[in-house]
This record gives sequence, C-alpha cells and structure tokens, in this order.
Amino acid sequence: EKEFYTPAEIAEKLRVNIMTIYRYIKAGKINAHKLGKDFRISTEEYERFLRVLRQKTNMKYSEDDTRAKFIDP
Repeated sequence: EKEFYTPAEIAEKLRVNIMTIYRYIKAGKINAHKLGKDFRISTEEYERFLRVLRQKTNMKYSEDDTRAKFIDP
C-alpha cells in the first residue's frame, strides 16, 4: 500500500470532488504535507479521517430496507 496519497487520489477513493478535499485540508479536517505547490496525505492520516467519518455517521437499518440510511448526529 502507498505511504502517501494526492488529494486527487483521496477524492477518487471517497467519490467526492477534489475541491472538497482541498477544503478539508484548509479547514484542518485532513492533515496534509505541502510539497511545492501540491499536497500529500499520509496513509495513516487517511485512515484516521475515515475513522472520524465513521464515528460521526450513524447508520440505521429498517427491517424491510437493506440500504443504509445515514442520519446526521
């Protein structure tokens, strides 16, 4: 596995626009290392960010619906 990801790679993995990732970096939601004009996000930071997302997102299932419903806490 990679040690670092670009914002474009993270955006692709999360299926969001790259600008969302840049906004997360600017807001401090994702810690990134700036190399020249570009950013790199460590694998550990990406995994930490996913854990935070999972903690903030509640998943609820109804008996007749197998799809996850995301409820904002």
